[in-house]
Amino acid sequence: MLKKIVFMGTPFFAVPILKSLYQNGYSISVVYTQPPQKSKRGQKINKSPIQGISETLNIDYRSPQSLKDNKEEYEYLKKLDADLAIVVAYGQIIPKEFLSLVKKGFINIHASLLPKWRGAAPIQRSIMNLEKETGVSIMKIVEKLDAGPICNFYKIPIKDNDNFQTISEKLASIAAEKILDNVDDILEDKIKFKEQNHIEATYASKIDKAESQIDWKENAENIIGKINGLYPTPGAFFNYKGERYKILRAEVASGSGKPGDVLDDYLEISCGNKKTVKILEIQREGKKPQNINEFMLGSQIKKGSNLNNA
Repeated sequence: MLKKIVFMGTPFFAVPILKSLYQNGYSISVVYTQPPQKSKRGQKINKSPIQGISETLNIDYRSPQSLKDNKEEYEYLKKLDADLAIVVAYGQIIPKEFLSLVKKGFINIHASLLPKWRGAAPIQRSIMNLEKETGVSIMKIVEKLDAGPICNFYKIPIKDNDNFQTISEKLASIAAEKILDNVDDILEDKIKFKEQNHIEATYASKIDKAESQIDWKENAENIIGKINGLYPTPGAFFNYKGERYKILRAEVASGSGKPGDVLDDYLEISCGNKKTVKILEIQREGKKPQNINEFMLGSQIKKGSNLNNA
């Protein structure tokens, strides 16, 4: 008899994992995802990526505003009598009373090497913190956020040119492959869960848009970490003469000047540690992304400018 699986997820990161389970014959009884969101101007309703793939695969989905104090969803899951729930960046806390409704519990695929970077933005924080490796952890959900016991984790290196998008894709691909073995072992009670070392826990708080602004007094490496960690959204930016510029790609170089000095005609910016950030791709507010050669042809930012004084 096929085991009943509940899947809970929302962003693109979760899509390869749901597809992998479906394509390998697992019975997804229902998918939970966040409700559609209105665009900024309210002209368009945006479905979550998981809702989109659920519709494509013809899997039943539910999108409650909240599970907290939600008797309808509680009764629905209780009646479903599922064997396992798999949670991947769902975006809601699973209430304590729900955790006992599934026979083998709720399993979370978390995009960090727990106990490091519990919370909402583990990939961004690992890159911004200049970590050399990250990974995915497969853990059992408990009442406290991302604090449950772990059965497996899978590591990957973070390379200098990696950003939030590339690391997300790599981790989702690994998780989509490895979850298959873990699901079988969990359902057959062949896997052991080990408690985290809670003393070593760090927290990846949600990205505040105010963090996106670049401070040229910071070290060049930290600025690159911010650019890569926040790509493609919300993106790291600076202001110059009333306009916002988002840096999409850049690298550390060597140069000399005051923090914020524009050292050449190709937008090499002096930083706080006698190194520079060499911008490779940039986006002026309201415009399309441009490589630096194309951008500088019509730019008002010239050699000798200082971006802290604009």
